[in-house]
Amino acid sequence: MCAYQRVDLSRKLVHNMTMIRLNIHEAKTHLSRYLARVEEGEVIVLCRRNVPIAEIRALPRPHGERPIGLAEGKIVIPDEFFDPLPEDILALFEGRETEE
Repeated sequence: MCAYQRVDLSRKLVHNMTMIRLNIHEAKTHLSRYLARVEEGEVIVLCRRNVPIAEIRALPRPHGERPIGLAEGKIVIPDEFFDPLPEDILALFEGRETEE
């Protein structure tokens, strides 16, 4: 065995040891549990009848803070926005009769 073949073999062994192999039924049954592990950096190899068909891995996280929306900093919400609604408007939302 050549030196490069030994290195390649050891890389494959380490690569397979750090992955989780799951059949589809197991993945569907415990998806949220496995997604938590994916978020921590583990990779899932999804199998159909023990034959690998796909990998599930975490997406890279964006650096820095993400904006709340596309118009962040462009819109000013006045303090009155958070005031309670007038009684006649509340009645309309609740389907009550309004006094006219």
